[in-house]
Amino acid sequence: METVIGIMGAMDEEIKLLLENMEHSEAVEKAGITYYKGNIGGKSVVVSKSGVGKVNAAVTTQIMIDAFGAAKILFTGVAGALHPDLEVGDIVISSECLQHDMDVTALGFPRGVIPYQETSEFSADPELVLLAERACRKLDVRYVTGRVLSGDQFIASHETVAMLREQLGGACAEMEGAALAQVCYMNGIPFVVIRAMSDKADGSADVSFSEFTVTASRKSHEILSGILDMLP
Repeated sequence: METVIGIMGAMDEEIKLLLENMEHSEAVEKAGITYYKGNIGGKSVVVSKSGVGKVNAAVTTQIMIDAFGAAKILFTGVAGALHPDLEVGDIVISSECLQHDMDVTALGFPRGVIPYQETSEFSADPELVLLAERACRKLDVRYVTGRVLSGDQFIASHETVAMLREQLGGACAEMEGAALAQVCYMNGIPFVVIRAMSDKADGSADVSFSEFTVTASRKSHEILSGILDMLP
């Protein structure tokens, strides 16, 4: 049976190029989200725009697994840089994902910890991480592999950036990855999150978010295509 690879982005720009390169495309709508089934580079894929935020990402991921049989999931998009060595346009490949806005510190739990659960840090699949790193090197794209922090907040202050970096060891901050990661963990599905840095997550970006998204989406598309090419 052919392996189905799920590919998700949070915005139209992030999946547009994928859909343009898809063969035998069929659109299916579930829970108000459109899923596109087809082939890219000879691989069977299902592509979807999750929408912004953790709930959208979680719903989209579970439907990809249940309704479309996704056996591996790749997530692409933009994020704010937390790692001091990252510049706008650089890539973060997830080593693991954590929810930075999971905050039960008032009850004695460390920030980011989901109470009474086996783990709150969801590790990306080592094979998919290696393929993403290899794709970046082939394209001569600067990248780091590190922790992706997710929360339903757009981070835009120096103080929050410092806290997320120092307390939680984040490489970047975004709004979907850890939700996708948790659903994949619960279902035993390998995943990797690939994020292009749109800004320094502190309000200092010198290029508009909308302008950058188009450029970053093109770069993410090239990396995803490289991963698909290398998958068996």
